[in-house]
Amino acid sequence: MAILKPEELKEKFDDPWIAPYEKVITMADGDIVELIEYHPCPSGSNWLLYQYQHSSELIIDAKRDGNKHTYLCKVGKKPIDLKASINAAGIEEVAIDEEAKEVKVTHGGLAGAGVGAGMCRGMGEGVKYVDVLEVGGGSKEGKATVVTPKYEKLVIGIDDTDVKDAGATWTMAHNIGLQLKEEGFEYLDHIIVQLFPHNPHKTQNCVSIALTFAVMAEDKERLINRLIEILEHDTLSDKTAIAILEGIGIPPKLREYAMATKTGMMDVETAEKLAEELDIPLIAVTGDQGKVGALAALGLHDDVDEAVKVYY
Repeated sequence: MAILKPEELKEKFDDPWIAPYEKVITMADGDIVELIEYHPCPSGSNWLLYQYQHSSELIIDAKRDGNKHTYLCKVGKKPIDLKASINAAGIEEVAIDEEAKEVKVTHGGLAGAGVGAGMCRGMGEGVKYVDVLEVGGGSKEGKATVVTPKYEKLVIGIDDTDVKDAGATWTMAHNIGLQLKEEGFEYLDHIIVQLFPHNPHKTQNCVSIALTFAVMAEDKERLINRLIEILEHDTLSDKTAIAILEGIGIPPKLREYAMATKTGMMDVETAEKLAEELDIPLIAVTGDQGKVGALAALGLHDDVDEAVKVYY
């Protein structure tokens, strides 16, 4: 048993069979944790995603986008009966230390998956330290607890930043995300949500954007205020608005609203009423019209395939 920081792991293990993860991030909401891992291998990592879903009772859902793995997990402890090829790797425990503001995820695996459990993950950016319980490799079982900061999830919907002859909301939103990243915030994702194509208020393609961030609780307000400040400076439209969703998961009514906004006309009053009911801040940065699409973007930020569909 050894507690090691990423730089200590790199010094101790420089073997050719260790491939460091790029980054590990954890966001918590009650007893639910969203774990994001940037694996060293893109498509090859799909084997790990399959094994984790198959073997781990604590995993509610999992998905892969390139080398980015997202696991939705329950807090708890469920030991895995590891079996080569069948149950080769998984998550055995998820815990939250509220006092230390940390999330602790215990991984177990056989052979290469055991090496990945602690050594590979532990070298990734974002890891505070790793408690290596058993060093894996070969026919041995590997087990380690990876400890990361406890972030919260923040999704911001943005719409109506362009005008008929200039601008593009999707690029402006992405550049805002990059700027906030440069300022120290964790910019995680950018989703384009296709809205009703026959909307007479549209500029051209009629899309809104959802930006996802992992943020410490004490930095949430600063991030939101900074995003609004950048938007006020850069937007070309007098109809720009944002919507803010905190936490993991999407209320069913919000997804229903998003689908309704994709398939037909929606008005500002309905958006404002739903936002008030769901306690979702809906802010007119330069005007109210953008509230419709900004709120809709939140409802599909976790479903990229549905988000881009066009309904004629």
